[in-house]
Amino acid sequence: MKKKLLLSLLATTVAATSLIGCGGNKPANSTPGDKPEATVSASPEGDKPTDTESGEKTIVTMWIMPNSGEPDKDLMEILKPFHEANPDIEVQPTVLDWGSAWTKLTTAATSGEGPDITQLGTTQIAAIAAMDALEDLTPVYDRFGGEAAFVEATLPTTQILGAGAERYAAPWFIDTRALFYRKDICEAAGVDPTKDFETWDSFKAALAKMKDVEIDGVKVPALGMPGKNDWNVIHNYAPWIWGAGGDFIAEDNKTSIINSDQAFAGVKFYSELASEGLMSMPALEKNSAEIEALFNAGEFATIFSGAYEIATLRREQPELAEKIGTASFPAGPEGKYAFFGGSALSVFKSSKNKEAAYKVIEFLMTTDAQVAYQEKCGNLPTVNAAYETDFVANEEMRAAFKEQLQYGKAYPSVAGWGPSETLLQKGLSNVWDNIMGVFGTYDPAKTKEFLDQTANECTTIYSQQ
Repeated sequence: MKKKLLLSLLATTVAATSLIGCGGNKPANSTPGDKPEATVSASPEGDKPTDTESGEKTIVTMWIMPNSGEPDKDLMEILKPFHEANPDIEVQPTVLDWGSAWTKLTTAATSGEGPDITQLGTTQIAAIAAMDALEDLTPVYDRFGGEAAFVEATLPTTQILGAGAERYAAPWFIDTRALFYRKDICEAAGVDPTKDFETWDSFKAALAKMKDVEIDGVKVPALGMPGKNDWNVIHNYAPWIWGAGGDFIAEDNKTSIINSDQAFAGVKFYSELASEGLMSMPALEKNSAEIEALFNAGEFATIFSGAYEIATLRREQPELAEKIGTASFPAGPEGKYAFFGGSALSVFKSSKNKEAAYKVIEFLMTTDAQVAYQEKCGNLPTVNAAYETDFVANEEMRAAFKEQLQYGKAYPSVAGWGPSETLLQKGLSNVWDNIMGVFGTYDPAKTKEFLDQTANECTTIYSQQ
């Protein structure tokens, strides 16, 4: 009964979860920084399992999301060396927009009519695997380089937490956030980026120094971050929750602890940067794309953003880019953590071309393919070897992201996480409303009430796992 109820929750959790739960990748059909739009439709070719042959070729169908400006074209360009080396295999990608992907994925999982390979957001893997729809890739992991080949923080997302050692996906790319800062504003404020962004306390003190700095006669807000009108609300809070010693789910995988004293401390510290005047209050009305655009226009001294912001700055604001530095996430009282999301590649059990599918994934996990694809997408590779290439060495702003790999932490890889994200999004959005005075004068006790309510609602879902 519990499994049936959970599957029902999974099947009915649609667009809101699918956009939030995929690691906050750069959204649909866009260059980095654009707002998600459900504009890329899937062609029907990838909707059913197939052993179709074109001449002597095995057709491998593959669902991907809009990871780059021209997702299907960009992927096929990356696959050119693969097709040359494997003339008997042809990959046929179909692009799904994030808004409709969850519906298609759950339909494929329950009907057995899906592609050979599918891209899955990191928080979607456990849910689809719980439907018994994904092939266990553990026996072929050595072909992808083995577990040691991957950035360690990406591996837990490929399993169902507490349900065995099986791996149902191969990590494809990472989405994480680091601090982007204006070097000139730091210098004017007497802030040393090499040490003043190391801890919560030193970061807060640095913001206090920067908030009064004027550039061309105008004060520049110290920190710009989105509030509730954003698809990354949970991602933005997560490092602060973890840094305070909090978490989302208890060790029993059944109970939400978003309302623990530690989680509350992290939420309170981060949100009160705004009430204390260190974070731009008007910025809280905006989303991530708008914040990044304003930073690129010189409107903020610091923001937290993904690696895709590097390419945007270099392309659109080359002069400003020379004034920008990056730093890893500041450490809280219980440690330094960075949210890790992104996507992985899985093979549907219904695939009739599993061996060919494994060959495709094997190629996409090579260092050259990883670097080439992320140069187009703007995210980060999942294989360790990629960080020893010119991909990092030739771009100083990627150094902080490389450092941050050791601090990466993903959400719990449990089947109920996807449905709970809508509840977490709502609860943490209410925290921002509290900060902004929607309910009257800001009251920390009200923040705790919202977390208590969210914990009760999430526990109802987790208890069905």
